[in-house]
Amino acid sequence: MKQIKEYELIIIGGGPAGLGAALSAHQNGLKDILIVERDIFLGGILNQCIHNGFGLHYFGEELTGPEYSQRFIDQLEDTSIEVKLDTMAMNLENTEDYRFVHIMNMEEGYQILKAKAVILAMGCRERTRMQIQIPGTRASGIILAGQAQQYVNLEGLMIGKKVIVLGSGDVGLIMARRLTLEGAEVVACVEVMPHLGGLNRNYVQCLKDFDIPLYLSHTITNIRGQRRVEGVTVQEVDSNGKPIPGTEKDYDVDTVLLSVGLIPENELSSEAGVELDPRTSGPIVYENDETSSPGIFACGNVLHVHDLVDHVTEEAEAAGYAAACYVKDGGCVTENATRIELKPDSNITYTVPQHIRLEDIEKNVRIYFRVRQNYHDPVQVLVRDGNNNQIAKFKRPYMFPGEMENIRLPRQLLDRVVGNELTISVEE
Repeated sequence: MKQIKEYELIIIGGGPAGLGAALSAHQNGLKDILIVERDIFLGGILNQCIHNGFGLHYFGEELTGPEYSQRFIDQLEDTSIEVKLDTMAMNLENTEDYRFVHIMNMEEGYQILKAKAVILAMGCRERTRMQIQIPGTRASGIILAGQAQQYVNLEGLMIGKKVIVLGSGDVGLIMARRLTLEGAEVVACVEVMPHLGGLNRNYVQCLKDFDIPLYLSHTITNIRGQRRVEGVTVQEVDSNGKPIPGTEKDYDVDTVLLSVGLIPENELSSEAGVELDPRTSGPIVYENDETSSPGIFACGNVLHVHDLVDHVTEEAEAAGYAAACYVKDGGCVTENATRIELKPDSNITYTVPQHIRLEDIEKNVRIYFRVRQNYHDPVQVLVRDGNNNQIAKFKRPYMFPGEMENIRLPRQLLDRVVGNELTISVEE
């Protein structure tokens, strides 16, 4: 075990967040940058997302996932950014002056790397059957949507002939279409919540266009089969998510595809002492994506689960700029800055960032959030300070939990805040 090269910045994760952050930091003056990626390729989850729909916001054109990531990978060739593939980040230590990243790979063994700043960009993982506790047998044929995507799109393997999808997340919706195109019969998509879990465009393009029924407020209450899945029982649920007796319906299927949520990959963050938000399962950050541990920044799905990779890139570029600023100028953070806490009302699940430092906002700050329920009528997002004074109002034609929202708060409005809190709420 040895300590070798010192870097200005180490980025953990080589997906769209890590790539965007690295290029941004390089463009803003950093030269000694390392990307640590556990896979044998850069690009992250986008490598298996062979469908189009990426890049509409960022590039103004429609790309597949590999095409989107390749745009950024190509840019690395003209930089001094170093990449370590097939390398696992084992531990992260944070001291007053430096960050120490413990890594391991087959060629170089176990090493401890030293950096002035670190950006967390590890992405997220899928929620499993055990975490949602579906009763029934442990037969083969129960598979996560992302895992199925890898088998079908990258390895050319089919996962089943007759499939039911549990959960309406974007990957599940997209794989329902993909499996149909590959010849499987997708009998239904069932969702325990009373609203869609993914983007509405994916519902239309992946379920509705292929006549795959969607059952909201339904769940799988039993899985049958010994060696292989033979069938499932689906029931309607009440407002508390409990199955309603008498609503049972049986489906003969050989595959259960799970698309039941994503969890930011933050074991490494937690070990480093980074404070996590139980609402997002990601780090608590300031307006510049800096975590509670100075010198450690976070962006992308490790921070909060995004719908669009375009937003991941925009957030990553901001984190790369902030990390460069930290390395060169000590953070560009005002000493004893006025700290304002952002609090979501009961109709909003979370906000990112969770804190803003008033004096460090030049023009505006972008706030990401999700609502808890569907809003079909014209709706407005209200921002109030600690004295219940309305600071800002934003109108929207509709809002859905499956689609992340964002607003920009101008600095001139933030100067009017009384107290140290801002509450974000939604009203029809």
